This record gives sequence, structure tokens and C-alpha cells, in this order.
Amino acid sequence: MAITTLSDVIIPEVFDPYVINRTKELSALFDSGIVSTNPEFDRLASEASPIHNMPFFEDLTGDSEPVIEGAALTAKQITSNKDVAATIRRANMWAATDLSAALSGYDPMRAVADLVSAYWARDLQKELIAVLSGVFGSYTEDGETVTPMADHIADITTASSEAAKKISAAAFIDALQLLGDAQGSLTAVVMDSATKAYLKKQNLIETQRDSVSVEFSTYQDRRVIVDDGCPSANGVHTAYIFGEGALAYGVGTPVRNIDTEIVRDGKMASGIDYLVSRRTFLLHPRGVKWTDAVREHIETPTRAELANGKNWSPVYEPKQIRVVAFKYKIG
Repeated sequence: MAITTLSDVIIPEVFDPYVINRTKELSALFDSGIVSTNPEFDRLASEASPIHNMPFFEDLTGDSEPVIEGAALTAKQITSNKDVAATIRRANMWAATDLSAALSGYDPMRAVADLVSAYWARDLQKELIAVLSGVFGSYTEDGETVTPMADHIADITTASSEAAKKISAAAFIDALQLLGDAQGSLTAVVMDSATKAYLKKQNLIETQRDSVSVEFSTYQDRRVIVDDGCPSANGVHTAYIFGEGALAYGVGTPVRNIDTEIVRDGKMASGIDYLVSRRTFLLHPRGVKWTDAVREHIETPTRAELANGKNWSPVYEPKQIRVVAFKYKIG
């Protein structure tokens, strides 16, 4: 009796683009606008190098000069710097038996692709939380605590009263104010479900619909993304407030890399199909360079290494880094 295997229904040339595009559709990171994509990021993610330099010119500074007859102007220098991103490589594998329910669908390949896409969308948010934990992390150097992004952290848990330590509309506004006149660029907030529930009980979460009638939540006109991976310990919660395009995302297609692979093991009873899915990508906070200070493997940083504060250092002017960490307590 003939049987249908994964290799019969999955065509990698069709499957891979669908999974990549569907992952973006399913991810709230892309819907909120905080992730920017372009062919240049894809090209960088495809390079053989494990880290990638992204040069930029520093903003112009200093005061203008008065125009005086016969007086020469003083030429100023424009300086450059570089942002640095790391390639992240991830993979997972599933047996066909785990996907058997999907194979009963009208379009088996699409059904399997949707399962894989949803998985990568969730995994991408885990990578983001790890990156943010590192970007806003602290470490000890020469006996001193170093927090490179301290000027982008609003921590109200050090307030004198318990009431002042709790998240509130006023405290959230103070967190936005860390970017001064650039705070208007902050358009989304990532928080854990406990925080959203706390705010919802106070009728502070609003529900809106986009142009295709998809519902989403907002807090103070910022789109809310819920992720229970946000740091929470000893009653202290951390939310992250983002500006549009704060994160660079690129999908790599390195030489000899196989994104999707079907492996059949004929030794097991009637045979088992394995679906191997690989992803090579950049997920980089613009203006905070990857220092590569703590790294075990050249192929990719681990999630723990992404969360290590020693691996991140700001290079943009503060107002140009469009992400803020907000620490608080809830009731």
C-alpha cells in the first residue's frame, strides 16, 4: 500500500518562502512596525562572517557661526562610527508523527508550513527578549557595576513608597521622557500578560482594529505586544517600549545552507519522516553594537550569550536608540 510522506508534500523551493513570509505575518513584532527589513539586512545575514559592520556618520553638532564681512568660516569635521550585528543561526527538527494531524488538511504542505511558521514566530520573540536582556543588562568590571544603557532605563521600583513603585500612566510617561523630544517615535510596548491584565482591570488597555479588522490592544496609544518572556523576578517586572524601525531584521541565505530538509528513517517500522527547519537571520537593535566579547561558538551566539550585557555597547546618540526599558511593580 502506497503512503504519503513529508517529502511527497513539501517542496522546499515553495515551502521556504512561505514559512519566512508567514512567520512575519504571525509575528506581532512586524505588525507593530518596530522591526525594519530591507535587502541590505538580508545580504548581511547571508555573509559568511559571523559579525557584520554597519558604518554610519555621526550627527552634526556644534553651533552655527555668525556671518561677518571678511571673516572666514571654520570648517568642521563629520565623524563616522560603526554599528555591529551578529548572525543568529537556529534549527529544530520534528518527526512526521508529530505533524500527522496537519497532513489531513486540504493542502498538507500549507498546513505543515503554518505549524512551522507559528513556531518560528514564537521563537523570534524569545530571541528578542534575550537580546533586550543583554542590551539593558549590567556586568561587573574592575569591581564596578557597568550598565551601558542606564540612560534608557526607567526604574520606579526604587521609589520611597509602595504606591510609587507600581506601574501607572504617569510613570509610563516618565519612561517615554527618557527620549525627550524624540519620544514621539515610541510606538509599541512589549509587556508580560500579568502587566496587561493589571492595566486592563483599570480600563487602561484599549482595543482597536486595523484596516483589515484585526483586533489589537494599545496602552497610551502604543501597540501592546504580550510576551511572558519579559523579565520578572521578586515582584519586579520589565516592559520594553519601542520606536518604529528600532530593530533590524534580515533573513540570510548562506552558501550551502539548506533551510528545509526532509530526512527519512526507513529502519523504524514503516519509516519515520523528519522535518529539519533552519533559520539564519539578524535581529539587531539599531545603534547598540554587538561587541562579541563573550562567545563560545563561531557559528552563532547562544541565547544566553545574547542576554549577556558584556556583548552590547551603544554607538548611536541616545535619542537615536529607539528602545526604553521600564521596570515597575504591579498590584
